[in-house]
Amino acid sequence: MATRTWMGLLLLALSLRAEERAPQNDSIRKEELRADLFFLAGDSLQGRLTNTPGNAIAAEWVKARFERLGLKPGGSDGSYFHAYHLMRGALGDDNLLEIAGDGGSTLRLRPGQDWYPLQFSASARAAGSVIFAGYGIAAPKLGHDDYRGRGLSGAIVLAFDDEPGEHDPNSPFDGLVRSEQASPLRKALAAQANGAAAILFVRDVHNHPGRDDFDASYRAAWPAQPSRIPRYSLASWVEKVHIPAAQISPALAAMLLERAQRSLADAGRAAETRGGTSPIGIGTKVEITTSVRREVVPDRSVLAIAEGADPRLKDEYVVVSAHLDHEGADGGRIWNGADDDGSGTVALLEIAEAYALAARAGQRPRRSVLFAVWNSEERGLFGAWAYADEPLVPRERIVAVLNMDMIGRNEEVPEGGGARFRGLQLQSAESNANAINVIGTTRSADLKGAVERANRGFGLELRFRYDNNVSNLMRRSDHWPFLQHGIPALWFHTGLHPDYHTVYDRPEKIHYGKMEKIARMIHQMSWDLAQQDGRPRLDARAP
Repeated sequence: MATRTWMGLLLLALSLRAEERAPQNDSIRKEELRADLFFLAGDSLQGRLTNTPGNAIAAEWVKARFERLGLKPGGSDGSYFHAYHLMRGALGDDNLLEIAGDGGSTLRLRPGQDWYPLQFSASARAAGSVIFAGYGIAAPKLGHDDYRGRGLSGAIVLAFDDEPGEHDPNSPFDGLVRSEQASPLRKALAAQANGAAAILFVRDVHNHPGRDDFDASYRAAWPAQPSRIPRYSLASWVEKVHIPAAQISPALAAMLLERAQRSLADAGRAAETRGGTSPIGIGTKVEITTSVRREVVPDRSVLAIAEGADPRLKDEYVVVSAHLDHEGADGGRIWNGADDDGSGTVALLEIAEAYALAARAGQRPRRSVLFAVWNSEERGLFGAWAYADEPLVPRERIVAVLNMDMIGRNEEVPEGGGARFRGLQLQSAESNANAINVIGTTRSADLKGAVERANRGFGLELRFRYDNNVSNLMRRSDHWPFLQHGIPALWFHTGLHPDYHTVYDRPEKIHYGKMEKIARMIHQMSWDLAQQDGRPRLDARAP
């Protein structure tokens, strides 16, 4: 009698667990993941570099899969594509920096000689007195403002690169992670908004000492021969910059500061002031002319929607994402990008198929699920940024973002691995055989709980690390733009390995069984979030 009761309870528990399992979860199969990845990361697509035929074919292939599954288009104008523009700069001929000296003398400098315009600079002329503004950051929500509300009325701002407290894990600027406020383009917009006529950046030598090779810096920014991979920015950002923006050498910055009887070391100490430094007039007059030709490059991501069934919740969205681009090819050398991020893209297609099969069987989630295959992640997360900045569904209706980027290998950090593994502990692939890093949980305890619940039926080793690490992994994938817009977002990532961003990241090296388990778990989590009454919260900002 007791045995029968125990067995009955067990069968009931198993039955309830089966009912909780996301419908069609078992349709996600390693054989299909493998077949898709051998195409997407095959040699024929030549590494899927932004603005190449291989990239365009990959986007069309993803679109065709969404279309065949019967998913609703989620892009612009009723299409499956979210169109946006990139921009790249070319150095013009009329770039000049003049510094007024004593007795009416003038020091005239051309690019490469202690200064050069930045890629996002406007083509413009400005003249005015130099004002030192610390790091040039205006972030009132973080309690930091290097302008302190002071109108600059045509001044030339001098500011350090980077951010204060960059080695402090408790810094309000995302701890050890390079914050968005440290971006030179965002600093240029902040200076412009405060009335500056131009902005000059200098390396923060107090945090980054060492020999200054300014010529190498100039050649990296403006190579004599076009590089294989162009340097892009998001056109919608660059178009907002209307002032000259330039990099100057520490030697030139020291000369400018001498007029105010200050040294670079003094300026560095002042810049680290909690809450921001007060702008300091230097008195030196500068005239700058920048000439940067802007070239617009069309780009697009691929989006589809599995529509929700609940009349009240179907206009809310759980986003499942990955990126399709990689590093291209150079002659016979191909950066196939099987793990980065062919793995996430094919997993997304399998998850999308599970939703489509469930819908055909009459099982739709309460909320809608938006499948987003971003483009130009490798160039700067630009597809995700373009959507997060100007989403095609109201931003407040995006419940959460589950981003998959490199989910097909085991993390492996070898001894002597170099700068690419900076901040990561030595570890073997074997030690991570069943592990996945879940990045971003420090921003949402609700999402951390959700992934732990979803994983109960799969038994992966969830590793919650790297949110506050000098490796900068926290900001290195497509969940990041959504976090910056106040949307709970996670990145699922099996970790870096020696083949990362090399020609050896090929589909035959992927662990398809592990990838199947990960894709099924993320499918389960997305279904759970789409079904539940409430929605995850973003916690108070904490590094």
